[in-house]
Amino acid sequence: MMKNTGLANLLFPDVHLSRKDIIAKYPARQLNGAAKVTRFAPSPTGFLTIGGLYATFISERLAHQSGGVFYLRIEDTDKKREVEGSIEGIVQALDYFGIHYDEGVTSAGETGDYGPYKQSDRAEIYRVFIKHLVEQNLAYPCFCDTETLQDIRNAQQSHNEMTGYYGKWAIHRSFTLEQVQEELAKGKPFVVRLKSPDSLEHKIRYTDLVKGDIELPENDQDIVIMKADGIPTYHFAHAVDDFLMGTTHVIRGDEWLSSIPIHVQLFEMLGFKRPEYGHLAPIMKMDGQSKRKFSKRKDPDAAVHYYQQEGYPREAITEYFMTLVNSNYEEWRMQHPTEPFSSFSIDTSKMNVSGPLFDMDKLHDISKNVIAQMNEAEVFEQVAKWAQMYHSELYQQIINQREYTVRILGIGKDTVKPRKDFAKWSDIPAAIAYFFDEAYEADACDVSESLPAAAPLPIAQQIVQAYLEIYNTPDDREIWFDKMKQVADQFGFAKDTKAYKKQPEHYKGHVGDVAMVLRLALSKRAHTPDLYDMMQVMGESRVRSRLSLFTHMVRNG
Repeated sequence: MMKNTGLANLLFPDVHLSRKDIIAKYPARQLNGAAKVTRFAPSPTGFLTIGGLYATFISERLAHQSGGVFYLRIEDTDKKREVEGSIEGIVQALDYFGIHYDEGVTSAGETGDYGPYKQSDRAEIYRVFIKHLVEQNLAYPCFCDTETLQDIRNAQQSHNEMTGYYGKWAIHRSFTLEQVQEELAKGKPFVVRLKSPDSLEHKIRYTDLVKGDIELPENDQDIVIMKADGIPTYHFAHAVDDFLMGTTHVIRGDEWLSSIPIHVQLFEMLGFKRPEYGHLAPIMKMDGQSKRKFSKRKDPDAAVHYYQQEGYPREAITEYFMTLVNSNYEEWRMQHPTEPFSSFSIDTSKMNVSGPLFDMDKLHDISKNVIAQMNEAEVFEQVAKWAQMYHSELYQQIINQREYTVRILGIGKDTVKPRKDFAKWSDIPAAIAYFFDEAYEADACDVSESLPAAAPLPIAQQIVQAYLEIYNTPDDREIWFDKMKQVADQFGFAKDTKAYKKQPEHYKGHVGDVAMVLRLALSKRAHTPDLYDMMQVMGESRVRSRLSLFTHMVRNG
């Protein structure tokens, strides 16, 4: 093939580095043969979706389970659509959900030897490779404006021909150096197009990591690889970056499947070894009785930020993602309840080809289990981190009363079957509010309406007064309960529910009613953790104060 050095120098007079010069700056990674190099390469044009996080999670797992490298690259060539704060949001989300990357853009800058990791900082690199393609007669300048392109399209439609810029319709494809010089002398802007060698009659065949064997028509369009502003298109930039950064495997949404012919062609024409591709069907959600894709506009839970605001622990999202990745994970988890999820190796060939269903109820169940397995110190640290970002009032409250809060969060955790009160950190403010005096005193609910039928307010107040007279904080659980039964008997209530069920006509109620009276007096709630544990955590002063207050309460209305 005849070189076109004159045209290359004419278009890129300021590009002096060669293809070899650039490649030499990015030596091959020294990894074992099985190690995978994967990446997350988002465009900062909006919020990160749960589907995007899912694909990113898979990429991270493939790299790290193989002893490889996972990196973050920001594809920010489309500055017009860039949303302020998107990059920071992406970095923060990956940190929140515990998706660790080895290289790339960080909150403090960049880390790694294969950068820059922002495409906007790599313009000169791309220009070297675009110049090389022009020199090899594999790319050329196109001076068509919008009007000309529309004229071409109209003519194609009138002849019932495929639309696009290709073959005989590619009017600048065969321009001589002199013709190009004439257009440049007129000050005409230009894009650079790839000189596609293929036609629709040819097919490309490749094995997708997820979908298996795929056959698609080859690309015959002379696609734009550099826009008029000198910035490369996504397709071109990603090919150069994936090669230089040593990417071996790419996991992405199946909306990119149709781009495979372009990407395969680019890698071949650049002389690069292409990565393996795996295309994921979109995560689905239930809408009534049918499944549908998440909608960025309609569904708040489509955004990763939703799960951060709600406070789902990173461990819960991880566990749930693992069940979506491979169906045999749940069986493995049952057999290995204490092992880290990373001990399970995911297999792309076993992924759901049609798209997994995102079941919020299942996520809640998993999240409850995850939180139940944490000790109270772990729960406190995660709640505090979440509250610092999303609930400043709770943050100040628990930081100022750290020891008390840890004890609250520890209720029910020292048992064989720990309590499963919380599915997410945003459940906690309302769930524990009554432990704090300010919230308890501000609660205007009419406790008398929730009292057992056998213990209306006057009787309930007498019960509480009687209990106060024998209450002793150091009592163990058995002595404490004996005193409860003593009070029950004093007011004509059965000491146990069995006796009451056998002869209900002999009693006003049973000891459970007495416990409910105390629970309501202490918390203004009918449902709380274990009453004995709650009282031990509240402490003598708080218990006596609240019970005394109850004995003086006047019924509303």
